Amino acid sequence: MTVTLRNRKKGKKTSLYLDIYNKGRRHCEYLELYLIPEPVKGKLTKEQKETNKETLTLAESIRAKRQVEIQNGIYGFMNQAKTKGSFLKYFELLTEKRKDSAGNYGNWGSVLLHLKRYAPADISFGEIDKKWVAGFRDYLKHTAKTSSENLLGANSQCSYFNKFKAALKEAVRDGIINQDPSANVEGINAIDPERQYLTLDELKKLSTTDCPLPLLKNAFLFASLTGLRWSDVEKLLWREVQHSKEQGYYIRFTQKKTKAVETLPISEQAYTFLGDRTGDDDKVFDGLKYSAWNNCKLSAQSGLIRG
Repeated sequence: MTVTLRNRKKGKKTSLYLDIYNKGRRHCEYLELYLIPEPVKGKLTKEQKETNKETLTLAESIRAKRQVEIQNGIYGFMNQAKTKGSFLKYFELLTEKRKDSAGNYGNWGSVLLHLKRYAPADISFGEIDKKWVAGFRDYLKHTAKTSSENLLGANSQCSYFNKFKAALKEAVRDGIINQDPSANVEGINAIDPERQYLTLDELKKLSTTDCPLPLLKNAFLFASLTGLRWSDVEKLLWREVQHSKEQGYYIRFTQKKTKAVETLPISEQAYTFLGDRTGDDDKVFDGLKYSAWNNCKLSAQSGLIRG
């Protein structure tokens, strides 16, 4: 059993890696550490020599750690049966675990859809390396499209790539792979969206504008008049909608995002968008679904009133 620190020229730098030999099997672990090579003419500067010295010290500490891990049985070669498993199947399982959260489940489902488009012939864990991860990132940034054939927005790119990376981290925790191939791949930055607001006059106009989805329209107007998040509107129950002579109409609910219990007064105008009251444990907006298609419908209605 040996762990040897070796180097290999890579472009203008020299890459350091560990040559690990154990029980008749060899495995290379690239450290993503690089030495500055001696120039053809001249010598390395004092600062460059110091940088190389620090890099070699770090690489040697990693080598020594791997040696101890192998001796103690902590570090093992990746289980070949596991690494040959389908990453897409694994991602499907992770997606199903999030079924209780409609918004999160939908986002993971979207990532799965794009993974299948990027890797139509499937991909095993053993085939996912830094280059493949970077390729998926570039696919999200420059190729992936929405159901309406538009390129993904920057925030969707960021969200989808982060969920993909989260799946790889979970695979490490599950013992399927030893290292996260996305660890040294640059992420995608989110941007602060330019939010669009409807004025009170526009909301009034929207309330009298026909919409093919009346439930969606009423939920949107109720959210606009109360300031509630979509997630709280979607799960609102009739028993949370209350009335008293002193307070008038109000809702007493637990925020889905913060888990805080809130009491929120609502106007009579907002109450009119709730429809007919049913059972206490029934959803107020029963059947309301989050989808890109619904968003398009709302955008179209907003465009009509702004003419």
